[in-house]
Amino acid sequence: MDYIISFIFIRSAILNKVSIIIPIYNTKEYIEDCIQSLVNQIYKNIEIILVDDYSEEETKELLEKLANQYDYIDLYRFDKRKGVGAARNFGMKQATGDLIYFMDSDDYIPEETLEILVQQIKDFPIIRGRVHKTSFGSSFTLVFDGLNHLKMFCEDKYNLLKRNSVHNFLFKKDFIDKYHLRFSEEVDIFSDLAFIVPALENTFCVPYLREAVYFNRERQDPIANPSLSQQETSMLISNFLTMYYQLKSQYNGTSVQAFLDKQFLNFYRKEIVTYFNDPTNIDSLFHVLSKSVQSIKQGNLKEYDYFLKRELRHLDKGNMKKYKRINDQHQFLRDMRDGLKSREKFYNFLYKRFFTKLRKKPNYIFFESFQGKSYSDNPKYIYEHMLAEKMDYTYIWSLNEQHDLPGNPKQVKHMSLIYYYYLARCKYWVVNARMPNDLDKAEGTVYLQTWHGTPLKRLAGDMGDVYMPGTNSALYKRNFYRETQKWDYLISSNAYSTQIFKSAFWFDNPMLEVGYPRNDILYNKNTEEEHQSLKRKLNLPLEKKVLLYAPTWRDDEFYSKGNYRFTLQLDLQEMRNKLGDEYIILLRMHYVVASQLDISEFKGFAYDYSDYDDISELYLISDVLITDYSSVFFDYANLKRPILFYTYDLEKYRDSLRGFYIDMQKEVPGPLLVNTDEVIHAIETIDEVKEAYRERYNMFYNRFCRWDNGQAAKQAVERVFVNR
Repeated sequence: MDYIISFIFIRSAILNKVSIIIPIYNTKEYIEDCIQSLVNQIYKNIEIILVDDYSEEETKELLEKLANQYDYIDLYRFDKRKGVGAARNFGMKQATGDLIYFMDSDDYIPEETLEILVQQIKDFPIIRGRVHKTSFGSSFTLVFDGLNHLKMFCEDKYNLLKRNSVHNFLFKKDFIDKYHLRFSEEVDIFSDLAFIVPALENTFCVPYLREAVYFNRERQDPIANPSLSQQETSMLISNFLTMYYQLKSQYNGTSVQAFLDKQFLNFYRKEIVTYFNDPTNIDSLFHVLSKSVQSIKQGNLKEYDYFLKRELRHLDKGNMKKYKRINDQHQFLRDMRDGLKSREKFYNFLYKRFFTKLRKKPNYIFFESFQGKSYSDNPKYIYEHMLAEKMDYTYIWSLNEQHDLPGNPKQVKHMSLIYYYYLARCKYWVVNARMPNDLDKAEGTVYLQTWHGTPLKRLAGDMGDVYMPGTNSALYKRNFYRETQKWDYLISSNAYSTQIFKSAFWFDNPMLEVGYPRNDILYNKNTEEEHQSLKRKLNLPLEKKVLLYAPTWRDDEFYSKGNYRFTLQLDLQEMRNKLGDEYIILLRMHYVVASQLDISEFKGFAYDYSDYDDISELYLISDVLITDYSSVFFDYANLKRPILFYTYDLEKYRDSLRGFYIDMQKEVPGPLLVNTDEVIHAIETIDEVKEAYRERYNMFYNRFCRWDNGQAAKQAVERVFVNR
């Protein structure tokens, strides 16, 4: 059997050359995977036609390098951006193969795919395989079990049209030439429809082979480098309507017409209706939409609901005023239907449809820290400065549990009905983390985002894959982008943060470069009297020195979405044996860590203050900070006290999970330690450690701490609430 397969392969290789056409635009992160998957194909009689659609320099250089490695790769360049349709059409003109295969430059295929398709196309003009959507790289493959187990069957060709793409179709070139199949060059998205509709209309059967796999990779950055399918909704809709109207004109009175009408109506319900939730979007699309609706055969509307027919009636008549009124009524009913799905959605419905219609309270300020988990961080110190200055405002605090707060502000439970009510009524929001994804900022709201740390780990738009549980990387970034576009002001603690925040948060609004309000206490209350007072408040021994261990969380270690675990890697028994006469240790886990540490056996030496609201107060009483990749060391450095970095999993965290903005091995102001013995030794010789890192510490302080001087809250308040 092996000899027979080899014979068939050799014969087909002589007769059937495959031209693989790849349009490219700024896909330097993916193109090597794509081309390598073609180089690795079992089927070797191929030519790879790369059409560079005016990419930036980095992609151009990479393409030249790849094209020079293989004599069967031909590289062509456009001198201006022309679009994916033009690139594919150009590629077909250069093709010398008997068979044509189209790929996108961010996708890849297993080594057997072309072999299977070529072997089985036989007398058919078209054959296709399976498309597998993935966010993984080219190391993610499927195992092929040989030609003996191939299963092939013909599909309903109109059902195939729903795919809207030529992914994993193999075409005979003479078939393409006979029917002059070309991609649309008027649109980018849906340009495939101009090619695939006539192709399928002119064939009786398209064989399908599930064993021939194509990996359609989802881009991880839909904001900075989106794929065509991740483009703005307005472009998606405009391109679809253009192609729909063209195809309807071309195939009017044929069997394709009913299919196109169905595609349009489904697209209208899914994309256009959602887009028109903002009624200001109607104006730019109404006339082309009306033109498209006028071409629908009335008989194709029978199976659709009353609401859709009512909207289409006014589109058909071209009456924008009545359509807007109907749209507003239907959007209200759709929002109410969605609001009945859960309590949170119902509250958000009330917020959107009723509370935001109420008059703003110009002197109301809404405060929240870490989604209501604590009274802490930058919002706390901005609030307390405003209290001290006796500013004429009414203050609302979002908290999961009631606190005894200075100034006796109104307290509302996070995500409760009253929470949404006050979000709508307050003119100002002061928040240090993200708000709910589906929460829109009402007109007239001023949103001061203080954030909660100087970034060491890569953030949002600067991240590659996101390893948080249940998280789709592209959706995570899209939601993060939606959040950051609501921010009117963002506090930065140093020039380094300013640069990163602009990139990672896609932020172009005013940056308040004033330092962090939460660090004011490190300058204004750094006295022995305050230290002793805080120790008494926390029931800590006054005569002992204090170690503070404040690690961060690991993206890949969790119980469930939003609930992360942390395994204590410090040997507390050994630390107590060696250090217990002189030191105690405070444990402060990250706020997202759900693990409950049981340290009862170390009573009198180890204290768990993970639930203590204000870590800045713990800084003040600590003689040495032990941390890892948490941003706490940027703040603690304001005290110029020793910092030890317990980085037992540095390579994994840096290279696999997040990546860093700075080189920890060269820039952090303390030693990197990998086990408990090294931590103990560093503490026992802390004066020597201080001396060894003195110069680096000074450089670090000058770079990251110079803006903090005890006046950050005052300066932020003056910018946002006094001098607006």
